[in-house]
This record gives sequence, C-alpha cells and structure tokens, in this order.
Amino acid sequence: MNKQLSAQDVVAQLRDGMTIGIGGWGPRRKPMVLVREILRSDLKDLTIVAYGGPDVGMLCAAGKVKKLVYAFVSLDAIPLEPYFRKARESGQLQVSEFDEGMLQWGLRAAGMRLPFLPTRVGLATDVVTRNPELKMVRSPYADGDNLLAMPAIHLDAALLHVDLSDYLGNTQIHWPDPFFDDLFARAAERCYVSCERLVERIDQAEDGNPKLNTFERYLVSGVVHAPGGAHPTSCAPNYGWDMDHLKRYVSSATEDGGWARYMGDFVVGTEENYQHRIGGADRLAALPLPIF
Repeated sequence: MNKQLSAQDVVAQLRDGMTIGIGGWGPRRKPMVLVREILRSDLKDLTIVAYGGPDVGMLCAAGKVKKLVYAFVSLDAIPLEPYFRKARESGQLQVSEFDEGMLQWGLRAAGMRLPFLPTRVGLATDVVTRNPELKMVRSPYADGDNLLAMPAIHLDAALLHVDLSDYLGNTQIHWPDPFFDDLFARAAERCYVSCERLVERIDQAEDGNPKLNTFERYLVSGVVHAPGGAHPTSCAPNYGWDMDHLKRYVSSATEDGGWARYMGDFVVGTEENYQHRIGGADRLAALPLPIF
C-alpha cells in the first residue's frame, strides 16, 4: 500500500501522445516538480488540459505539446504567459479554448462517467464558433431548452500538487481554494500527486483534518515527496509565488536562445540542483503570499 514514487518513476509511466491534466490554477499550486521532470524527458506529442500557468508555457517552449485544452494560460500578475503566446500565435498548437466553467464541466462529466453534461455556458458566443465539434442538445422536459452538450474531458493521467499526503495516497490541501484538483483526479485513469509533506498516516498527523481531503485515495496511483515542488508557483500557506524568478523566465522569452538558457540554468540536472539554484529552502519559505 506504499504509493511513494520518485518524479522520475512517475514520468517513466507516461507515454507519448497521452492526454495529461495538470491541476492548480495559473501560477498557483502547480506540480512543477513533475513538469520539470517531463521537460528532462523524451516525452512528446502530449495533449495538455489545464487552467494554465508556467506549466503550460514551459511544456510549449520545450515542444512537448501537440494539443492544448484550456480556459486560460496566465501568470496572473503577468497576464499572458509568454511561451504559450509564442506557440499560440505561431499556429504550432492544436487548441480547444473553453470558458472556465465549461472546462470544469467537461472534467466533471468524465469523473461521473458521463459522455457530456448540459450547460448554458458558451451559448451565443465565439466559444461555439471556435469549437465546431461542440453539439447542442434539447431538454427532454417541458421547458424544451436548447443547451450546449459539454463533452467529457477524459485524461490518461492527472498531475497535482498538495500540501500533505501519506503513503496510502490520502491527501490534503491546506488553502481554502482547492481549485478543481478533485475533478482532475476523478477524470483521469491515473493520478499522481507531489506533496510538500509526506507522513505515514494522515489520520495520525497533527493537521490531519479530514475536511481538507478533497479526493479519495483510491484515485491516487503515486505520491512524490517534493518540498518546494510547486515553485515558481505558489503553494499557500507554505510559500508564495516567486515573482523575481517568473520575471526572469518571462524575460527569457524575448531573448535569442532564451529558452535554452533557462533550461540550462534551472532545469537540466536534478531537482536538488534546481532547489539550490533558486536559493534553497530558506528563500522559498520566505516568499510572501500574494494579497488580492
């Protein structure tokens, strides 16, 4: 029942052409330790499903993404992710651009093992124009409404980052907003989580509040102990996003050979090297939480 894996073990179980959902939201609680391991791998032709942040931008910059299914790709304080923008404007990606609510509705349908869920979201907008594969459905009840049938978004794998996990795959998110990580977990054939802390049993931990467990352990195929593993995104309440690092990353998108230089400076090598290059655990812990 011990589900602990290394990041390398997780990526070794992924395959070219897979549909991979990445949890978190923009620059918040992204499983960047797993994203960086994908960047170090030979994986390619991936379909990525995400409320995107630097995870999406980096995978696009590295040429790993064939298709992107998304609601937005943003660094929040920096509105448009630069490497995503380059890939999108160059036409090198296949895309399905959805409203935020439509994306979570598609994940929910997959988790419920339904082919679609009806919604009014997207009606009379260019979402339908830009996604001609979307179908309409008529309500069978007296109202007879015409509704959009949002198709299920099935995932081969989901990658998530949480605050606390145990060896069994029980997880906890200690920030009030869990985003839609539970939907990613349920929509996927396999779900892998990286975590800030790993304990033997969550129910024996000091902060083992069961209300903070948003998806069941049977959904979790592997757990990676990765303190600081969301950097440069935030993992509240542990640390905020690293805006200095994100600015350096964004700047690289405007430089000749910028991506190769960023890869060489921060990604090539091991995760231990990465942690050292960003200033270590003390600097990470001191990153202030963003205030909205």
